[in-house]
Amino acid sequence: MRLFHDWYVAVLVNEDGVQVDRLRWTGGGGVQGAVERLERVAQARLTPEAAQLLERFPEANVEPVGEGELPEVTAEDLAFLDQAALRLAERGVADAAGDLDRRLEHLHRAMEEVRQASNVRLSRLVEWLGLFLPDLDLDKDRLGTARALGEADDLGGLARHLGLQTPLHLPARSEWRSLRDHGAAAVDVQARLDRLEAALRTLAEAHLPSLSALVGPMLAARLCVGAGGRARLAKLPSSTVQVLGAEKAFFAHLKTGSPPPKHGFLFAHPWVMRSPLWVRGKVARTLAGRCSIAARLDAYEGTPMTAEDVAEVEAKVLAIRAAHPRPPSRKGGR
Repeated sequence: MRLFHDWYVAVLVNEDGVQVDRLRWTGGGGVQGAVERLERVAQARLTPEAAQLLERFPEANVEPVGEGELPEVTAEDLAFLDQAALRLAERGVADAAGDLDRRLEHLHRAMEEVRQASNVRLSRLVEWLGLFLPDLDLDKDRLGTARALGEADDLGGLARHLGLQTPLHLPARSEWRSLRDHGAAAVDVQARLDRLEAALRTLAEAHLPSLSALVGPMLAARLCVGAGGRARLAKLPSSTVQVLGAEKAFFAHLKTGSPPPKHGFLFAHPWVMRSPLWVRGKVARTLAGRCSIAARLDAYEGTPMTAEDVAEVEAKVLAIRAAHPRPPSRKGGR
């Protein structure tokens, strides 16, 4: 005996393929009933009709959904199916808001986009001002320069406020207004960036407590997004975590034989960035190993890392630096 079923019907056939019994959904429960049935099928559970036939014929083999010849869906069934599908889609969208991985990704992507916009605006602003104020330091406190511009009544007043020489040429009133508007926009974009960064830190510390404690919430978020989510990051080997963010260099190594990358996103951590060139790979490897452990603690809700755990990793990093104070000698070199 074989039992074929779907969300709306269950059919029992014998060894010769002859239908022995059949139970069909009668529409009980309406749209919500159809939703529950579709969820049962999606979870590989039996519908009430299939369970009833199996109780009558316990020797029957239950076939996967979609196997066998089943009766056609009626117009009434289709109407229920359409409404149930819409309700399931709405529920799926609502449930997506609870997916912290996706929320973290959107926050991180938005932050990167706004950071790029902020850098472009501030660069444009100081270069524009630099035409009138040649002694302006184009790299020093760009945001402070933008704020001072918004508070100045004219270019001469701005020069006096910044301690610069009086400009030889002054912009027309319309150009001055445009310059001030651009400065105000740069300050506004920076404020948006600050709010995004604060939100990202809060979400990362809640979603990735151990990893945030180890490498900071910003880098923890970048690793999580780069890996495709917390669960996937927890499954990656530490060697992969070490080069996350260096995919181009890694594939170039595979294709052309160029030196493999020693680090990716982890270069942003001070332990790696401030290490001598010849030990960065060792430091990044050590840090990646602990990042893998931290990611698993977060994914499987283990006891979060403490400040003592982080201090232990830092001690290992310092030991690596102390053990390699000078670059290794090049055998066979000149």
